[in-house]
Amino acid sequence: MKVMSYNTLFGGWDGGDDRRCRAQREVITSEKPDVLLLQECRHYDHNGHRRLCETEDALGMRGFLAVAPHTGQHTAVFARPELTPVAFEGDSARFHHAAATVTLRVPGLTRPVTFVSVHLCPNGSHIRLAEAAYLVAHAAADGFALVAGDFNSVSPLDPEPDWTPLSAHHRARYLSADGRADRRVLQTLYSAGYADLAHRLGRHGEPTVPGAGFANTEFVPFRSDYFLASASLAEKTVAYSVVRDERTDAASDHYPITAEFKL
Repeated sequence: MKVMSYNTLFGGWDGGDDRRCRAQREVITSEKPDVLLLQECRHYDHNGHRRLCETEDALGMRGFLAVAPHTGQHTAVFARPELTPVAFEGDSARFHHAAATVTLRVPGLTRPVTFVSVHLCPNGSHIRLAEAAYLVAHAAADGFALVAGDFNSVSPLDPEPDWTPLSAHHRARYLSADGRADRRVLQTLYSAGYADLAHRLGRHGEPTVPGAGFANTEFVPFRSDYFLASASLAEKTVAYSVVRDERTDAASDHYPITAEFKL
């Protein structure tokens, strides 16, 4: 089973220009994920969910959209037809950008897998900590769960980024009172039992932001995107990668990440 997570930056659209969206779909199609977790699915709910339906058709996957009414930055989970949906919940009450939670029956596993697409609040770690508190329940060691997306947070397992290029109002999103990265969000989730799949496979030193075409914006290089798996699912992980090429350099300010599981 292959899973991809991708923060698309406004769904890949710049006004009426869909070139980034088309590039993103090319990347997704070439990677062939069985499950796809997307963030910033902007306007996917407009015109009778037209953009959601177009994405389903383009990818050959069924989509589940969690609408973020306050920000418009929806999250979604897409799944191949071979994976049978059991349940879906969209939560915009406890998450700044909404969280999409889909439970799927996966061939090769005796129990369903819960997938959660998240985009934690960019505005401060105190808000992200509250959001993280609602994710810990999925970390039960004997369950199959994968939480993935943009956490807007630095892991305690990663080096300190060089924050100096960022303006003060952007640095304030990430830093604690001592002027260093506030790492409590990921530490909370690790303490709950989640395994960081990039770290598990020795790939946690690779930044996921910014895309090469979006340098000198609101990011410095660090790992903002994560796969966090329950212990039982983490044991089945065989690969992790940051998809970095000419297409992904320009398609979003985030690079997509993938993980593979042997079932």
